[in-house]
Amino acid sequence: MSGMEDQARRRQRAAQYRAARRSEAGVAEDENDDGPQVSYVGNVAEQADAAIKRAEARGDFDNLAYAGKPIPGLGATLDPDWWVKGLIEREQLTGLAPAPFQLRKDDAALDGELDRQSAEANVRELLGDFNARVVDARRQLQGGPPVVTSTRDVEKEVLRWRARRMAAPQPEATPVEPAPARRAWWRRRRSPG
Repeated sequence: MSGMEDQARRRQRAAQYRAARRSEAGVAEDENDDGPQVSYVGNVAEQADAAIKRAEARGDFDNLAYAGKPIPGLGATLDPDWWVKGLIEREQLTGLAPAPFQLRKDDAALDGELDRQSAEANVRELLGDFNARVVDARRQLQGGPPVVTSTRDVEKEVLRWRARRMAAPQPEATPVEPAPARRAWWRRRRSPG
């Protein structure tokens, strides 16, 4: 066999293989003057409708998230940050505001956080962290809203924290009853007899 005959035989087998694969997939081959062209057997729209009807019969479309409701964001203007906003909403993420806004929010909640602390060292640490974040936000030159939150004087805040702790009602100490004495395990054993 020469090289030309071998190539012709390979092309013949490849064409037979392609024809068999197309007939399995529902595709017929039409031969025109330009060469073989592929056309789909049947109407694609009919096949899609049939697939949808089969899925409805199986119940694949029951209890979907937006069944009977409008699709959110449909018809709205294109927002370049739509995916970030959607992620924040879906995952219910918090604490992602720009630094000035987050600092205002933290400043409003700082007294409550300090009141939950039981040691002065923890109070000083929280105040130091808060002041460091305020100073760091002021140093950022990225634009955006201005930082209007002021730092807190640590000594004044510690004095205020002490005053609030003294003014808060102390829980009454309930007397603790001693637990009944338990006998040792070796004494609990039954005596023979």
